[in-house]
Order: sequence, then C-alpha cells, then structure tokens
Amino acid sequence: MTPRPAKSAPARIVLEGHYARLEPLALSHAADLFAVANLPGGPERFRWLFSDAPQSAAATAAWIEQVNAGQDSYVAILDKASGKALGQQAWMRIRPEHGSIEIGGVYWGLPMARSCLATEALFLFARHAFDDLGYRRFEWKCNNANEPSKAAATRFGFTFEGVFRQDMIVKGLSRDTAWFSMLDSEWPALRAEFERWLAPDNFDADGQQKTRLAVRS
Repeated sequence: MTPRPAKSAPARIVLEGHYARLEPLALSHAADLFAVANLPGGPERFRWLFSDAPQSAAATAAWIEQVNAGQDSYVAILDKASGKALGQQAWMRIRPEHGSIEIGGVYWGLPMARSCLATEALFLFARHAFDDLGYRRFEWKCNNANEPSKAAATRFGFTFEGVFRQDMIVKGLSRDTAWFSMLDSEWPALRAEFERWLAPDNFDADGQQKTRLAVRS
C-alpha cells in the first residue's frame, strides 16, 4: 500500500487529558515556568537542553518569544489540579509530507517528573499525532549520554534505532544523538496500555500508581 502523508502540521490548539492540559506556549506562562525551573534541583535539569535555566521571568518571556518565532511548535504543560504550568515540550522535525514528527525540547519540571503528568503529556502528543493527524512515525531523540532520557523513551514504548555519532555541537560540546521511534502500526497496542495506566482508578488517594506502565511484552 502506498504510504500516505499526514493531514497537516499540528495546529496551535489545546490538548486536554485527565491530569494535564497542553496549551500553546504564551507569555502568560513565563512566571510559572521561571518558578518551576528555579526550584532546588531545577536548573540542573537544563543540562541536556539547548538553552540554560532562565535567570528571570523576563528572560523566560524573551525565550518564549524567541521559540515561538521559530519552526518548532512549543506547548506549556499545565497541572489541571493547580492550574500551574510545570513544564514544556515541542513538536519538532515536523514533516507531514513524510508522516513523521518528533517530540523534543522537553522540560518536565521536578513537580511533574516521573508522574502521571509527564506520561500523559507524552500520550497526548502521540495520540494527536497518530489518531488526529495521521502521522506514521513519532520520534524521540536525546544526547546519547542522557541516560534518564533514554530510559524514559524505553518506558514509553519507543524503539531504539541507533546513535548518530558527532551529530551536533551543543553548549560547546560534541553530542552523539540517540534516536528512538514509535510507528503507527505499534500505536493501537501502546494507546490501549497508556489509557489503562492513565485511568483514574489506577491511582490511589495519594496519586501513587497501583500498576506499572507495561508497553513491552
């Protein structure tokens, strides 16, 4: 069968789940994102990103204006319980003609790291890409030295595809890039497991998971 292109690039729309709300990144998110980035331990999480931790809310606003003028499409990740923006992520390498798209620019602040918010933020992107827009391929890339990111990709059901050696120079250092992907043929089984894990009855009164996400047989 002849492969089909995706319908379009993602539009600047809201994606909403049980716990997380993804909104197009805007200046109104600057104060929250600056605050979460500067919690104890927060700046260290910028080690693997292209940017450094912001030094002020004004610097965060300037960064938002900069990235919104670029080719990537960023969203803020809001905790529906508090209404606060706790992180951001972006659509990157947007290639509707090939049916391929990447999640990148991921900063999941410490309050949402390794939580249902992070998992749902990933799930909402994957579901929109595959189910709404008809993409064939959903990518995750990271510095090959970033072991937590590689572990997260595997936990979410991405398949490791290899390493592009000396792929980039980032913050003055050579970066080998690890590539991961999930495909449309794999998505139905992955979607079912994400939906099972994210169901409210899988969490206790303290928000702790009752069962683990199991995307691998």
